[in-house]
Amino acid sequence: MRGDGPLGHYGDTRPKTPHHTWRRGFPGKEISVPIAREWARGLLAGRIVGPVLDDVLLLLSEVVTNAVTHSDSGREPGGQVTVRMTYAPGDIRVEVADEGSSTSAPTVRTPGLDEDGGRGLWLVNLLATTWGAHRGETVRSVWFRISDF
Repeated sequence: MRGDGPLGHYGDTRPKTPHHTWRRGFPGKEISVPIAREWARGLLAGRIVGPVLDDVLLLLSEVVTNAVTHSDSGREPGGQVTVRMTYAPGDIRVEVADEGSSTSAPTVRTPGLDEDGGRGLWLVNLLATTWGAHRGETVRSVWFRISDF
């Protein structure tokens, strides 16, 4: 009977495959962006082919930058940003959690050609297989997934 088997990773019906999950907190400061990127590169190099790894690192950088720039994680002393990555062959999911914001929410916009910023979620929307955002009482997270590589 169809659908009898256990649900695969991310709630789909593919068979479960071995996966790895890593999690690390970073200070809510701009210096955390390249540190998070290098941490992820060290974990994923050799597991993900070059162009896909480049996309993952670019999107991670954009989402961590947004968390530091637009949330209380970057505004409050001691603020933190937490990155969680789950890898399975052909699939990577990255989630960045911050301390939320009462003044902004994750939004995709199309920036003007002469604007310096505003491309973070636009790039996520363009390059990720799927993505989303969740807002809890004290935490907000943005996640993306790149699959079928």
